[in-house]
Amino acid sequence: MRRSLNEVIRLSDREKKQLAGEIKAFYLDVRGEEIGIIEEQQLLDLFCEHLAPIVYNKALDDAMHWLKGQAENIETDYYLLYKNVQ
Repeated sequence: MRRSLNEVIRLSDREKKQLAGEIKAFYLDVRGEEIGIIEEQQLLDLFCEHLAPIVYNKALDDAMHWLKGQAENIETDYYLLYKNVQ
């Protein structure tokens, strides 16, 4: 079952405020420009819409890779439990 983007990426008001502040600080520190609240929000929306799904999917892929490695370890550990029968 596929989820809509809104169900996948959910930021709290606190997270949105923090990220908007980081965007504003980036522009001031790196570009020497001050941006307003509207620009902060537009950039945050842009990142959430376009970048966040890519990062989310990459995290899912990384988790699956880790899980497959753990499953291989479980199978190896299982066979190590066998006793030699003579």
